[in-house]
Amino acid sequence: MSEYLKQEAAKAGSPLRGAGVDAPAFDSARWQARLDELLAAHHVPGAALAVVSDGAVHEFASGVLHTGTRVAVSTDSVFQIGSISKGYTATLVVLLAHAGKLDLDAPVTDVLPDFAVADAEATMTVTPRQLLNHTSGIEGDFVSDTGRGDDCLARYVEDVRDVGLTNPPGATMSYSSTAYNILGRIVEVVTGRTWDEALKEMLCVPLGLAHTMTLPEEVLRFRAAMGHMGEPGEDPVPTPLWNMLPRSAGPYGGICATAGDVARFARLFVDGGRTPDGSQVLAAETVEAMLRREVEMPDQWSLGAHWGLGWGLFEWDGVRGFGHDGSTFGQLAYLRALPEAGIAVALLTNGGAAAPKAFETLCRELTAELTGVGMPEFGPAAEEPAVDPAPFVGSYRREGFLMTVTDRPAGEGVLRVKYEGVDGLKDAFEPLFWNLVPVSDAPSKTVFAGRRNEKDGWIPVVFYALADGSRYVHFGVRATAQSG
Repeated sequence: MSEYLKQEAAKAGSPLRGAGVDAPAFDSARWQARLDELLAAHHVPGAALAVVSDGAVHEFASGVLHTGTRVAVSTDSVFQIGSISKGYTATLVVLLAHAGKLDLDAPVTDVLPDFAVADAEATMTVTPRQLLNHTSGIEGDFVSDTGRGDDCLARYVEDVRDVGLTNPPGATMSYSSTAYNILGRIVEVVTGRTWDEALKEMLCVPLGLAHTMTLPEEVLRFRAAMGHMGEPGEDPVPTPLWNMLPRSAGPYGGICATAGDVARFARLFVDGGRTPDGSQVLAAETVEAMLRREVEMPDQWSLGAHWGLGWGLFEWDGVRGFGHDGSTFGQLAYLRALPEAGIAVALLTNGGAAAPKAFETLCRELTAELTGVGMPEFGPAAEEPAVDPAPFVGSYRREGFLMTVTDRPAGEGVLRVKYEGVDGLKDAFEPLFWNLVPVSDAPSKTVFAGRRNEKDGWIPVVFYALADGSRYVHFGVRATAQSG
């Protein structure tokens, strides 16, 4: 743990047992057994776990990479980490900014003169900082397969000119993968390298991340996990394809890595930008800038109460932390870190609808034992508040997705959400349904807990108003405007 973070922990009167003070010895045999147990209980075919504790990285593997081949997961097995990739792209961008090569608060058009979205005003005003902290308002789920060439990101950004907004720039936080591909292109223009090359040269090589890669031909050198899909309580089956993401998805979700490499990357932020050999890869002020609260989240539970530059930020028992989740076609990845406690937890899985429950249980137990910090749970309030459902009934639409909110009969929750694909995503997946029960009510924000069935965990669904009075719902960390 860095001196800066030690001082911050001391100021906060942190309840930590970790950071080398009264910390229990790491019991590898126990945590291996616990990982095995949780994967079996939650029907997860295979997973790799890495835990940073007392300055060391402890690595574990369990299950199989593919239920058809039955090849065992090993600690050097490679998984798709999905949107955890955004933390790497953010780090590249902030490194360039702190080197004086990029202004985070100047318009994107200063570095990408041909950049444009469907909204003319946003085109001229959106900044890299807004892309980093998800306040650009740019529709977040735009996918464009622009081929395997080194020009794939340049061509992707050309296609973005037809992408609209979920909300005015700066008005609210709405998670945007599209924004991170634009950031990836900024990295290319500033460095003169492809995003893949910049990632290797600026992060992988200095950190010794030999099992972190972006291209399938690199993945083939190692044992690779196959995705699996299925309903809760069932053994999932292998996906028909290893990966559906095009190369152009790299900056927002295209990295593959071992759990150990993900943990080593996270340790860079835990240790104040230093590597174990003492090299200062990130300046302490760069680490501080990325972990500083940039924007408050309407949904304060999914990935944290605030967002920084690339990371979701949270507090557990008053102890600051950061993290990110990732998902691809049948693979789910999780990262949480408590810098003041000197720990990080990375779990990479190859499927299972209940994988989130396995991670939450494992992370809660690890942080409690190693640091004394309690990881909060989200769910209905002990006493359900009285909420008038009428203002929330209606349609909420963003590009490709429609949410329809209706009343529920007595005893079956308060509201029901139907979530389906429209426009280019029409019939891309079967409609999904959640029943909602109220958690809290305030003049500008009402929080509900939703789940599809009793086997699922609770997720937050937040109805709120922007400063101009327009009504939105925050669902899946994305903002969607009420349209009818």
